Amino acid sequence: QVNFVVCQLFALLAAIWFRTYLHSSKTSPFIRHVVATLLGLYLALFCFGWYALHFVIQSGISYYIMIIIGVENMHKYCFVFALGYLTVCQITRVYIFDYGQYSADFSGPMMIITQKITSLAFEIHDGMFRKNEDLTPSQRCLAVRRMPSLLEYLSYNCNFMGILAGPLCSYKDYITFIEGRSYQLQQSEANGKEDTKYEQTDPSPNIAVAQKLLICGLSLLFHMTITKTLPVEYNIDDNFRATASWPVRFFYLYVSLMAARPKYYFAWTLADAINNAAGFGFRGYDKNGVTRWDLISNLRIQQIEFSTSFKMFLDNWNIQTALWLKRVCYERATFSPTIQTFILSAIWHGVYPGYYLTFLTGVLMTLAARAIRNNIRHYFVESPAVKVCYDIITWMATQIAISYTVVPFVLLSVKPSFTFYSSCYFCLHIASILVLLVFPLKRTQKGSKKHETIQPVWSKTLEEENLLQKNSYSTTNNSFSQKQEISCRYQTLKQ
Repeated sequence: QVNFVVCQLFALLAAIWFRTYLHSSKTSPFIRHVVATLLGLYLALFCFGWYALHFVIQSGISYYIMIIIGVENMHKYCFVFALGYLTVCQITRVYIFDYGQYSADFSGPMMIITQKITSLAFEIHDGMFRKNEDLTPSQRCLAVRRMPSLLEYLSYNCNFMGILAGPLCSYKDYITFIEGRSYQLQQSEANGKEDTKYEQTDPSPNIAVAQKLLICGLSLLFHMTITKTLPVEYNIDDNFRATASWPVRFFYLYVSLMAARPKYYFAWTLADAINNAAGFGFRGYDKNGVTRWDLISNLRIQQIEFSTSFKMFLDNWNIQTALWLKRVCYERATFSPTIQTFILSAIWHGVYPGYYLTFLTGVLMTLAARAIRNNIRHYFVESPAVKVCYDIITWMATQIAISYTVVPFVLLSVKPSFTFYSSCYFCLHIASILVLLVFPLKRTQKGSKKHETIQPVWSKTLEEENLLQKNSYSTTNNSFSQKQEISCRYQTLKQ
């Protein structure tokens, strides 16, 4: 953990240096690719020793597969190899070397690299093999029309900005950043029209970086002072289960899982700040002309803590992973996309049994929440007063359901996980099954999803309770339209 924090702070300083002295206006893309890759591999070597060779091996073999297999089937082979290689490494680390510990967890960066390998393989397949009219709007804008060079591929997978904690970004966004074309494209499309006053200089990320570092500091302080006083393991303490009332147990369940989140807030926000400090992550301007540096942000803390639905929580937690699951699994699945997506998420996370218990429980929770929302929500939205009461009740239910679901994710093993669930008499599992038996579940139409517009995940008018229905680039209708125009414009210019 100390190595991770030290390396990330070094990466933050390197990002400032990279933006200042290796700016795209001063340096060629070749040099920027080389420096970003070498710094990334150095950080990986410092943090994980020779285990860092796995990053190069996984990327190198995947690139070789792309070259020899061809664009028709390479996405399948890359997907199987990258996920399989990751799983083998996770099995050896967990069951041979260090069960239950996170020391020298080299599989963490490999999880991000696996996302990049698979998403790029699908994007190349979409851009070089599939017909344009067969693609969804997001697939069309993400499609890659030429094979990347080995240097570009390694730079994308192993750059110093994202090798330790990500987040995932699209290959197109990364290349336009390295080549220095992202600002011009996004500035000229601010608010959907030409806006020349923003085209003279690059926007500064300093304010965004400072704000995110402040969040990092507060999250780290909370983690070091509060988290250890509220251990999740206390939920299965024999004395606590025997003496505490049900309201007290559910309250402690909520606060203990809430206290476990700041370490993720710290790691993901710091990773986002590093990318921003290098000049990467600029999304454009809002309607007031204020810069937005959330293109590759991985979470929205306010929406997480005040989420009023299971979907809203998932849409704002580990955002880039949710988008990856949507792009490579959910929108390509031919049957049961929700179940397939949760299974892929469990496999990607690792081999601890608790992960599978969490995601299988998550399937039930998601389907039940969708059924309730589709069948009863419209009765409570017309009156503002009733809507407030409904939001309070759904917030409480969502927080308890999320906490109940992710306990095995923290406990990791089967025995303590079943101890917890059995002490609760599997109450939410049973309730979810009863909901699915009572309420009809509306089927989503695959065809209509291709042209859907997405509302803000925290909007009062959310009508779908569906995992990962959020569009690849947007949290609002306006930003979706803006980003789609930018990406498609980039595609047109390149062609």
